[in-house]
Amino acid sequence: MNKPEISKTDAIVVGAGPNGLAAAIRLAQAGWSVVVLESASTPGGGVRSGEITLPGFSHDICSSIYPMAACSPYLSTLPLQEHGLQWVFPPAAVAHPFDDGTAVLLSNSLKDTVDGLGRDGQAYQDLIGKLAEHWRELLHAVLAPMTSPRKPLLMASFGLRALRSVRAIARAHFQTERARGLFAGIGGHAMLPLEMLSSAAPALVLATIAQAVGWPIARGGSSRLTSALLSYLKSLGGQVITGWHVGSLDELPPARAVLLDVTPRQFLNMAGSRLPAAYGRKLQRYRYGMAAYKIDWALSEPVPWTAREVRSAGTVHLGASLDEISDSERRVWNGDVSERPYVLFSQPTLFDPTRAPAGRHTAWGYCHVPNGYKGNMVDRIERQVERFAPGFRECILARSVMGPAELEQHNPNLVGGDIGGGAPTLGQLVFRPTARLYGTPLKGVYLCSSSTPPGPGVHGMCGYFAAEMALRKS
Repeated sequence: MNKPEISKTDAIVVGAGPNGLAAAIRLAQAGWSVVVLESASTPGGGVRSGEITLPGFSHDICSSIYPMAACSPYLSTLPLQEHGLQWVFPPAAVAHPFDDGTAVLLSNSLKDTVDGLGRDGQAYQDLIGKLAEHWRELLHAVLAPMTSPRKPLLMASFGLRALRSVRAIARAHFQTERARGLFAGIGGHAMLPLEMLSSAAPALVLATIAQAVGWPIARGGSSRLTSALLSYLKSLGGQVITGWHVGSLDELPPARAVLLDVTPRQFLNMAGSRLPAAYGRKLQRYRYGMAAYKIDWALSEPVPWTAREVRSAGTVHLGASLDEISDSERRVWNGDVSERPYVLFSQPTLFDPTRAPAGRHTAWGYCHVPNGYKGNMVDRIERQVERFAPGFRECILARSVMGPAELEQHNPNLVGGDIGGGAPTLGQLVFRPTARLYGTPLKGVYLCSSSTPPGPGVHGMCGYFAAEMALRKS
């Protein structure tokens, strides 16, 4: 296609994912003129939705549940509700079913969660209660570069637990398999072996957000979050151009700053020989993490969960015990897959019926697989759902399957199917992707993707901090 002319602008942002849009909005708020270039025909990156099974069934193609967006120290300050965003909060953030036909809930109420855990309720209160009391301060501290810690006393208290492993905390704090399984399922979002130090940090943060606010979805689908960000950006004078693939930085018109919502691999390709060799080698050593293998379903009726309370949760964790989930995640980290994979599952139409024709439903589920995995996980994922919802397969009208290759084709930032922008090991969270963080050796060129701090999640903070650095150095 013929690319439109860009008049003189202060900043060019490459990539219209949530971090790229957050960076563009922050610069526009500071009075800069901003142009966002997006290679896809629709903006959003991993925050898009569409009819990928049957007409009338709208599916969130990548991300879908937004605890970090709702609590983001930056995104939550933007007037997105005035631009069409409506959050929907299921009564419970998570349901964790067991083989005996029961389930435990991570409710939006701390008291309800504590009561549901029985004799482990007080232990859960001791673990999460204080964090939930100070959730705003905690999120401001956690979602900032670790090299410039905020709230040192709070972070020191949090860090004593966060630097431990999920398994260590589960075994030290809880006596029952129900509480251990619930905590393991939350910890599985980290896409790390549950024995790895620091794997507990995401579990603690996500549990805290559930008790403080909840885990919402966007009414009408994930694209509504992107649409609200775009609308607000345009109200500030920002411009977004789709269908513009940036193969090289040399293609870009002059600007005071260029911010790249891309991972190290794409940056290496764009910058080419302009990068110093030593810095280039560091980017080449950057480790991508586990991949996702995702199925979207169009359903004739609600999922027939054996434990009816599961229907009150926006997210369902399938993998009954601490040991089962640990085994699944360990196998993936080591390049294998499990016969009983840990599956993250959701049926958003229980809480937002606008996403499907009357009486019909949508659902999605994904498991973790090795980066670049080429096998087929459909049967194993669906067997895990059937295990806790006998008759599920009889409800399926159509399915869309996206393995690692399809995910990367949909969004080049999902390298090998990695939805987190790089393995979230402790070293790669502190110095992500290098000790320069958002800065690069190229004057006026910054990185703002989830491959920079604070890392994975739809929170926009990578874009915000990159924009702040650009503003300081301009």
